[in-house]
Amino acid sequence: MTDETALSAPRDFDGLRSLILARRQSLPKRIAQVAAYALDNPDEIAFGTAASIADAAGVQPSTLVRFAQHLGFDGFTSLQSVFRERLRERNSSYEERLSALRADVGDNGANHRILEGFLTASGTSLDLLARSLDEALLDRAIAALAGAETVFILARRRSYPVASYMAYALGKLGVRNQLVESAAGLSPEILSFATPRDVALVVSFSPYAAETIDEARQLSERGVPVVAITDSAFSPLVQFATLWFEVAEADFGGFRTLAATMALSMALAVGIGDARRDRKPGKPRGRARSPS
Repeated sequence: MTDETALSAPRDFDGLRSLILARRQSLPKRIAQVAAYALDNPDEIAFGTAASIADAAGVQPSTLVRFAQHLGFDGFTSLQSVFRERLRERNSSYEERLSALRADVGDNGANHRILEGFLTASGTSLDLLARSLDEALLDRAIAALAGAETVFILARRRSYPVASYMAYALGKLGVRNQLVESAAGLSPEILSFATPRDVALVVSFSPYAAETIDEARQLSERGVPVVAITDSAFSPLVQFATLWFEVAEADFGGFRTLAATMALSMALAVGIGDARRDRKPGKPRGRARSPS
């Protein structure tokens, strides 16, 4: 192993992800290509062969070995085992997660300990966001969203509560918005009304909702600015986003809270309302109140 790769290999997926993100600016082009594919498609890395993974990532099989060694592993098989372990931990059913959680907290005061676990995880997420958030990025995102004729809000599955809150808060603050959801399957028609004068706020976390990613791509191709909230520099949303926030949520027992994401969403909503209020003639300056 060369001096370049002489480092301790991460023992779990979170550690591996953190290492890749920390070194993403210095990764050689082909290795960065594999890294992006690996974080976007962890299941394929876990179960695919070197040949199939290399073909899907658009590289030679030897690049997979170089990628593994670059991160401190002695070969691709060793790195692959991290992805397989991640799959066992993250893709367990909710029943399995509950059983594992029960084994961890025991029976005595279990409910209180579960609450403590989620409070601790939420606190960790909030602290990380407070340390990592770029204030200039926050200002630019609020300015872009406040200047939109309509804010189109897109999210699905675990991210949907964020979209629902944003639509509620912006509505209360008098900001025209459109939550893209339709029981009748009319999302494409709803999105067809978006123009470059609007802005799309898109939220998606791994495993990313394919429909959300595709809709973000379509909007970007039509010149609609996209502000994204996601969890990785290698998220497929990043390539379509004009501005994007990286939010990492800590988990407890395999369950992740949305504490940091909701805090960021509240800041965006109130900031947008405040900026729009300042633009209205004859309005006294003052902070917008958070919707209750």
